[in-house]
Amino acid sequence: MFESILNEDDRGQVGIGTLIVFIAMVLVAAIAAGVLINTAGFLQSQAEATGQESTDLVSDRIEVVSSTGIVGNASTGDLSSINITVTTAPGASDIDLNETVIQAVGPQGESTLTLASDGNASGAEFGINGLSDSSNAVLNSENDEFTITIDPTSSAFGNGTVGSGEAFGEGDDATLDIISPASATTQVELNSPSLYNTDGEAVRL
Repeated sequence: MFESILNEDDRGQVGIGTLIVFIAMVLVAAIAAGVLINTAGFLQSQAEATGQESTDLVSDRIEVVSSTGIVGNASTGDLSSINITVTTAPGASDIDLNETVIQAVGPQGESTLTLASDGNASGAEFGINGLSDSSNAVLNSENDEFTITIDPTSSAFGNGTVGSGEAFGEGDDATLDIISPASATTQVELNSPSLYNTDGEAVRL
């Protein structure tokens, strides 16, 4: 009995087996640690990206300073232009109006407006007052305000020429969702007065 316990060959075999098990455990632990480190790094990157997107969604937003209409024909109650002055929200990055869309709901239904390349409002394209080249339509510290112009005679707003009584005008209302490139949305309610006095006057919407 004592010979089997003290047999050197048997003791060596037990030691090798234990060493193999130990090495296997170390390898498994190292692989698991590597997977955990990679997963943690991926989750951190994803969290940072999500946080940046959330920040942009809140801060990279367009703010509306004022909204007015220019009376085109007081007798028929039509506007010749809808003007919306916009700026950036505090802390916002540069906002390219070329990548900004306006979703409008008005008397003639729904439409999506994009910036006209020549800066002139027409149909389903909005313009920018005093700007003939849309490549310069970026809201930043140098261009802290722009006046967006919208055609009241077409798309969601009207169905006719100024003076026909079918353009956006007296007593009409519309809702605009101005969506920045970061997908931040600013909603604007346009409510036109029920009576115009003279051609060319500016009315608050």
